[in-house]
Amino acid sequence: MIYDVVIAGAGPVGLFLACELRLAGLSVLVLEQADNPRSPLKRIPFGMRGLSVPTIEAFYRRGLLRDIAMPQRPKADADSGNASKVGQGAQQLRRQAGHFAGIPFDYDKIDTSKWQYRLPSPADTNMAAEMENIESALTARASAMGVEIRRGLGVGDFDQSDEEVTIRAGGETFRGRWLVGCDGGRSTVRKTGGFEVIGTDPEFTGYSVQVEMADPEKLGSGRIYTPTGMYFQSQPGTIAMVEFDGGAFHRSQPITLEHIQVVLRRISCTDVTLTGLHLATTWTDRAYQATAYRKGRVLLAGDAAHIHSPLGGQGLNLGFGDAMNLGWKLAASIRGEAPVGLLDSYSSERHPVGAQVLDWSRAQVALMRPSGHSRALEAIIRDVIDTRDGATYFAERVWGVSFRYDLGGSHPLVGRSAPDFELVDGTKLGELLGNGKGLFLDFDGSTPLQALASRWNGRITYVANDVKDRLGLSALLVRPDGVVAWAGVANPSQEEAARAASRWFGEAES
Repeated sequence: MIYDVVIAGAGPVGLFLACELRLAGLSVLVLEQADNPRSPLKRIPFGMRGLSVPTIEAFYRRGLLRDIAMPQRPKADADSGNASKVGQGAQQLRRQAGHFAGIPFDYDKIDTSKWQYRLPSPADTNMAAEMENIESALTARASAMGVEIRRGLGVGDFDQSDEEVTIRAGGETFRGRWLVGCDGGRSTVRKTGGFEVIGTDPEFTGYSVQVEMADPEKLGSGRIYTPTGMYFQSQPGTIAMVEFDGGAFHRSQPITLEHIQVVLRRISCTDVTLTGLHLATTWTDRAYQATAYRKGRVLLAGDAAHIHSPLGGQGLNLGFGDAMNLGWKLAASIRGEAPVGLLDSYSSERHPVGAQVLDWSRAQVALMRPSGHSRALEAIIRDVIDTRDGATYFAERVWGVSFRYDLGGSHPLVGRSAPDFELVDGTKLGELLGNGKGLFLDFDGSTPLQALASRWNGRITYVANDVKDRLGLSALLVRPDGVVAWAGVANPSQEEAARAASRWFGEAES
């Protein structure tokens, strides 16, 4: 059998991509090296992940938000209202609006009036979810949609021709028209495929540990900078810390209680005594990115395409954005509906986003260095982030509210996430994107625009209905990933709408 797409890696990004491809009816095989997806590191406290606005929007638009955010509440509660309602219950909203290198910004300082084209939706802000629950929900959805998931079979190597990719995994051979590497920062697909990566080497080894202490009063709570590093204690015995050793200890030797005590004493500048070690892992601030996300019939997504520190929780969200962008484009290419250059736009759109996130991570590392220069810079950032404009800027960046692809177009909405318009019948725009197709929303129900949309029948859903708040628009063309491809005001140009539809959905039917 030859699959349409073989995905290496059954993590959140690979599973979400598999669901996107199945929306288009493609055959999908997911190969995962680990036999068991469960791990204590995927549970509270270290398994909590902040979800950005674009990620929450993606889950909402595909009907996944209920299962990922609040599995025990009714769908109507999870897929409607604002994000604070969604996040209360099984999952926790962050007490603060977010942080930059540990410097918090508060909700009451954020000026949301500057976000002219945002409407109330389940993605009004960010929220947190447990990694194990995210993976469990995505696995259930993928399996229900007919994705084949094979565990205990990590991709070993592969060959590709002009027509297909032959993949060898665990002594078995598989064939796929395309191969997508979603197999993490040490991606075998990336290495075997010869993808070039560039970036910066690590400055520190980060530790996340759960320990028992004989004298817990010797450590402070919260985030504490010292002359030798930084540590953060969220609750007694749950500690994250960084030691600026160039990443020397990461994956170099076993993590022992004795080693953790030595490092913690050195970083905290105390003689704290540890009596037990329950859980420990290391990480670094290495920041590398593949120079291209595609080589022939092999593509990269998630951490396989970009590696950076977990500071600020941007990595998982970046990977989900890759999957949302790639899924419909790869599906259209396989179905023979893609216009020229559509699949190449995956790299051209997502690579700059990845580069920006890597720089965001590097900037946080610069503030964390144990030096007088960094402490001076930190003081300035604290002053800025405490202002209304400063908090708003950092919220835009951390939450992803300012996210925009450079798609050209005369309207400022083009390239941004579509507002969650509420139709007069109560339907929300996000609910209309669950089928993975494009959307032509015509507020006036004009005959010319209806005729235009019908030329892409089967690829674009046409909806003629007025909305409660038009935001000055009369029509909107939305890509399957929720990004605005064209926005029309009074007397919208049919020619511009047709060009946008052709650009993203291929040739129109005559």
